[in-house]
Amino acid sequence: MTIRLGYGTNGLTDLRLDDALGLLADLGYDGVGLTLDHMHLDPLAPDLAARTRHVAGRLGELGLGVTVETGARYVLDPRRKHGPSLLDPDPQARAARTRLLVRAVDVAADLGAHAVHCFSGITPPGTTPDEAWHRLTDALAPVLAAAARTGIPLAVEPEPGHLLANLADFHHLRILSGDPEPLGLTLDIGHCQCLETSSPADCVRDAAPWLRHVQIEDMRRGVHEHLPFGDGEIDFPPVLEVLDALGDTGYRGLTVVELPRHSHAGPELARTSIDFLRTRVPPMSSKGATPCR
Repeated sequence: MTIRLGYGTNGLTDLRLDDALGLLADLGYDGVGLTLDHMHLDPLAPDLAARTRHVAGRLGELGLGVTVETGARYVLDPRRKHGPSLLDPDPQARAARTRLLVRAVDVAADLGAHAVHCFSGITPPGTTPDEAWHRLTDALAPVLAAAARTGIPLAVEPEPGHLLANLADFHHLRILSGDPEPLGLTLDIGHCQCLETSSPADCVRDAAPWLRHVQIEDMRRGVHEHLPFGDGEIDFPPVLEVLDALGDTGYRGLTVVELPRHSHAGPELARTSIDFLRTRVPPMSSKGATPCR
């Protein structure tokens, strides 16, 4: 099995970060999707450099890879979910989100991360599509410059209900931005089931050249709700077979279980999730591959 499995810390928010990392290593995960938030490596608290060194050391001791995720709900504004976004009408508010993402890129570099994940945000009322896309490309320019400086790819996630909602929107951003080399893609398998016209397996194939990070969970068609495996509609063996084959194309990123609303059962779901995924990779695709730890 060449898929490098991880679990998102946004689904382990009831655990201290050191304990969460230890749990994932003990369960056999290869890495972690680390959401920068007030309970796990707060990007706005004092002594960030020292705290980042500690986490880097812990990751090294445990042999865990890492992708830095930036989807914390209230890290910038305690009263507005995901606010301010890269599309906020206020330029100073947009700049605050840009600064956070640049900081995330620097943290990722210090951690030796594979990528930094982000998303566009919801188009504010009264904003035309052209205005929204202009704000997005303008706000991401410093982040892409930081990604180029550090060598850490930026992996933008299509998010249902956001300006950048699907794979076609990602390609629109690529064109508007001049197709910069550091700009990559986060593909959420559940989101493919939720709203893409292609199957999740075909979405992975189509996205492969730009893929820098993968999130995975179960989901139902037309309903944006992250579900434990087996509670949705996704046929996982074909998806996992395509993901397994990505190793032959040079993909070295993580496939991270994304269950941000299930922290109350995080340790148990981390265990059942890795068991589910391991047993559903078709045997022919894992022949000759290095088994997951």
